[in-house]
Amino acid sequence: MNNWRMFKLRSVILSAALFFAVSSFAQNKDLVKIEKILQQQANDWNRGDIDAFMKAYWKSDKLQFGGASGLTFGWQATLDNYKKGYPDKAAMGKLTFTLKSKEKLSRKTAMIVGKWELERANDHPNGHFMLIWKKKKGKWMIVADHTSSVCGE
Repeated sequence: MNNWRMFKLRSVILSAALFFAVSSFAQNKDLVKIEKILQQQANDWNRGDIDAFMKAYWKSDKLQFGGASGLTFGWQATLDNYKKGYPDKAAMGKLTFTLKSKEKLSRKTAMIVGKWELERANDHPNGHFMLIWKKKKGKWMIVADHTSSVCGE
């Protein structure tokens, strides 16, 4: 192989490697941003501030939340359900998230799967969640949430 062909081949390989490295960095950067939002949510919850906790959710009638009582549509309905189910700081307890998997599905969509736990005076409810995140106007937000409780706990 002559020098010119070898140079072109090396250039193509180097360009491809650089593209994948930059792409991977961007994906990791977005997943780190989402993790920080989840940590802020836990902090807001642990302060007893459901309104601040809800800032991570898409403020739209198209927001979807699936849980033990079925499917809820809309940001306001989701907020109302949270406030009904957790009327005070004692009911809210201390929230901890443990992330099990994080995946960018596209440039503007991610999926996070994890476990949630509440530490309260008389019980320790816990379960799992799957969150679909979309990047809208440069900001990551939850557009769909399916949260379940572990039976018998």
